[in-house]
Amino acid sequence: MTTESTLPDPDRGHLLRVLGVTFGIAVVVGGVIGQGILRTPGVVASGVQSPAWIIALWALCGLVAFIDSMSTVELAASIRRTGGPYAFARRAFGSLTGLAVGVCDWLGNMGGIAFIAVVFGEYLHRLGVLTALPIGVLALVAVITVGGVQWLGTRVGGRSQEIGSAIKAALFAVLIAGLFFAPRGAPVATVVEPATAVALTFAGIVMALRAITGTYYGWNGAAYFCEEVVDPGRSIAKATFSGIAVVTVIYVLANLAYLNVLTPEEMAGSNLVAADAAGRVFGAAAGPVVTAVSLISLVTILNAMVMVFPRVLFAMAREYQVPGLSAVAANGTPRLALIATVVTGGLLATIGVYETLLVFSTALLALMSVLVNAAAVVMRVREPDLARPWKMPLYPLPAVIALIINATLFVVFVVEDPVTTAKAFGALAVLIVVAWFVTRRTPAST
Repeated sequence: MTTESTLPDPDRGHLLRVLGVTFGIAVVVGGVIGQGILRTPGVVASGVQSPAWIIALWALCGLVAFIDSMSTVELAASIRRTGGPYAFARRAFGSLTGLAVGVCDWLGNMGGIAFIAVVFGEYLHRLGVLTALPIGVLALVAVITVGGVQWLGTRVGGRSQEIGSAIKAALFAVLIAGLFFAPRGAPVATVVEPATAVALTFAGIVMALRAITGTYYGWNGAAYFCEEVVDPGRSIAKATFSGIAVVTVIYVLANLAYLNVLTPEEMAGSNLVAADAAGRVFGAAAGPVVTAVSLISLVTILNAMVMVFPRVLFAMAREYQVPGLSAVAANGTPRLALIATVVTGGLLATIGVYETLLVFSTALLALMSVLVNAAAVVMRVREPDLARPWKMPLYPLPAVIALIINATLFVVFVVEDPVTTAKAFGALAVLIVVAWFVTRRTPAST
């Protein structure tokens, strides 16, 4: 391992290469599995009420995520720069496009941090914990707390994600096993009346696919740490593909467990399938059980996001040599970038303006995915001799398939809410202009 005495000046933006494959898997699993698998199965069953189709679609979306990830993994393995999509877009399309991608990635996910923190506060209240404190205050405390963990350094932050993700996986395993094997208790009041059975339609399948796709977002978490993972040329691939496989298995098993307790029609009428299924098995204890699983899921997602997105801000600041934001502490944490992330996400959680950012981030995540898929092809053309420790098989087919899927999702998101999306893109344009104006006097680093 490189010693600290041989490293560049911390003010130049040095990160510590101390993370391994286990962390990469943990940041994928911890950053993906959350409320989606507890709530989304009801939406899916509303569109598709065939058990075979339900399981097939959850598995299919895992396969799509696997195909989509090939572009990211190839770029991460060859470019090996922190910042995720920002670093890839900058290398493939230039600094201005990279800056636009970085701004929308960072800012859009500040809305995600705020939303998750607010839901965390709501679930604490549901358990009867700290009910005297407003949800906004609890949300802010949650963001500051995980920020404090990340302040302690890359090793501590990485280990916290590994532990949290392991606990989350264990809790889901217990929940799934309980739904499969525990004796049935008396149904509780939260169990809903069955919905009317509907025929399988194309529109229903599209609705289900859209809902499931959202539950897989975050699979690219390991790619943000290319400068901090040991042997990124191989480790990013192992972590990303293994993480997606773990997530897919948990999602499929969870749905099989739900279907073991509820009919598709009952699932279709449920706003929280996991709670209703647990109610059949655990009776009155179902609420606390599902809430506890939810809290752990939310904490690991929040921890992953607060660790990931300071790296995006740091990467942009390093390129344009912005003082402070491009500095890294001796323990590997870009602390000023971390503070900016915690303050922005925490304040959005307290003042409740994150909703537009969530719409903004949903559309931009799809658009950024399109750019990443395109970047993989562009880099093959522009830099054919670049060392690529991992290459996507059947090139360029995986990148083209993923590009078409992500472009379709982007169009769907825009059509669903064109007014809010237009406002969000307008805000993004303003922020990009401001960022360009602030950074244009400083030449970008190589």
